Amino acid sequence: MSYENAKRDYDRNGFAIVREFLTAAELATLTGELDRYIQKVVPTLPDTAAFFQDRNRPETLKQMQHMQGDRFFAEYVRHPKWKSLSEALVGESAECETPEWFNKPPGVEHPTPPHQDNYYFNLVPPNVATIWLALDVVDDDNGCLRYVAGSHERGFRPHGRSNVLGFSQGILDYGPEDEAREVKIHLKPGDVVAHHGMTIHRAEPNRTQDRHRRAFAMVFKGISCRRDEESFARYQAAAKMQHESMGLKVGS
Repeated sequence: MSYENAKRDYDRNGFAIVREFLTAAELATLTGELDRYIQKVVPTLPDTAAFFQDRNRPETLKQMQHMQGDRFFAEYVRHPKWKSLSEALVGESAECETPEWFNKPPGVEHPTPPHQDNYYFNLVPPNVATIWLALDVVDDDNGCLRYVAGSHERGFRPHGRSNVLGFSQGILDYGPEDEAREVKIHLKPGDVVAHHGMTIHRAEPNRTQDRHRRAFAMVFKGISCRRDEESFARYQAAAKMQHESMGLKVGS
């Protein structure tokens, strides 16, 4: 598959949509494995690998990370279709370290604060792309992603504590001018949107009463990337402090 149009959009806007990225069969395989993981593996995970809005209510599971310990997902990071798209976007060989899963459960107040992913990753150069696959219909009502077009070319914005579990840091000076440039991304199951590590994005809460907004994502970094260890250590310390303040059990 050619991703020339996606590459053009990605370079210009900082994000690109690929419709019907996975076939129905490929999507069914992935969702089946995610269901297995949620049912069998999540109950065994530490707090920092599976976030719940209310841990006493399994239906409020909102985020899973560090999924590479599972045999299926350890292999899935090398899926040729995902790798091909990622390398077309970043323009060099790229690898994924760990998959992630996100959800906005219905009836739960859970906004995603405006942020730049590379504030968490601390990669130099920031040649890193997140590929975000819709597992449900995604629209305004259940909390679609909103991107600030072109923001990937304007450097870091100041971030600070967000008090949102799973997104410990958010942009502090996000305002009406940013919102005026937002592009809302509507997707169907199997569609993906890919964004640059510096692209500003956020999402509203899921305001429906009966629809989830589930997504599976993988982050691919180009081989030219190196981590700024000093900045990363500061981010990790801030995230740990926030998790502890929220009552999560965090390892030393």
